[in-house]
Amino acid sequence: MRWDALFDDMEAQLAARQRLDFEAEVAERALVDSAGVELADRLRGSLGLSIRVHVSSGAAFEGVLSHAGSEALVLDEPQHQVLIPYAAAAQYVGLSRMAVSEPSAVRRRLGLGSALRGLARNRTRVAIFVSPGRAEAALHGVIDTVGRDFLDLAVTREGGDRPPATDRQVVAIPFRALAGIRSVSAAGR
Repeated sequence: MRWDALFDDMEAQLAARQRLDFEAEVAERALVDSAGVELADRLRGSLGLSIRVHVSSGAAFEGVLSHAGSEALVLDEPQHQVLIPYAAAAQYVGLSRMAVSEPSAVRRRLGLGSALRGLARNRTRVAIFVSPGRAEAALHGVIDTVGRDFLDLAVTREGGDRPPATDRQVVAIPFRALAGIRSVSAAGR
């Protein structure tokens, strides 16, 4: 009988050791896997959630995450949408722990410039927040052109119409200074 107890004890110790080795391997693989996760993957894993994004200018935008591209995200606010370049974000609050990689090679290549060209093509009225700058200050207007690393904004008064070409002020804004681009409704909100 003592031999049976000895073998049972040795078998239990071996099983416990194998379980510990397995758990250590799982933990190690999780660490390695998380090292390959990009922020855009975490954001895609949070699509549909209400999150808050604090940008380096001090402003904070809150809304439902509706798009996470290769260089920027889109938040749906109650009356607007806000495009926020990843480079402008200081912190994200409310993200899921899930990560979802982008399966489309085409979407991986579409960057901030592509989104801004879409806004320019549609003549969308926008409010642009820059960093550094006052969190509540925004430039209002219509994006005229989008270069490789900048955009030209035809400035308007908040809620005002676009002035004629001879009277308008055009401001060139480098992409690196963009903190957020909010769509503006026809009523100027």
